[in-house]
Amino acid sequence: MRILHTMLRVGDLERSTDFYTNVLGMKVLRKNDYPDGRFTLCFVGYGEESEEAVLELTYNWDKDSYDLGTGYGHIAVEVDDAYRACEEVRKRGGKVTREAGPMKHGTTVIAFVEDPDGYKIEFIQRRAA
Repeated sequence: MRILHTMLRVGDLERSTDFYTNVLGMKVLRKNDYPDGRFTLCFVGYGEESEEAVLELTYNWDKDSYDLGTGYGHIAVEVDDAYRACEEVRKRGGKVTREAGPMKHGTTVIAFVEDPDGYKIEFIQRRAA
């Protein structure tokens, strides 16, 4: 078994796709409209779905915003350098909500950014081999 994807409901598919591709550097893997159901699914990721877990961005045509809820935590993305990753996010117009640095009560370097709908993405810096 393996994780296939994480689904996020988004209020503006174009804005969210722009964030995940242009700010975080993912690629659109596939996108399908479902007119009978009035929704669009857009899958984005760093690699092919057959090899890696991806994000499913679900856009319901008749809804432009969602409450984040209390159960959702974050998406974690491994990065080579969390400090540089934060600089790149800022440079590309993204929002850093927790600067890169060691996690509380630990040594792992982490940072947090936020997508246009307010979902948190954690950057976890790859440990040196």
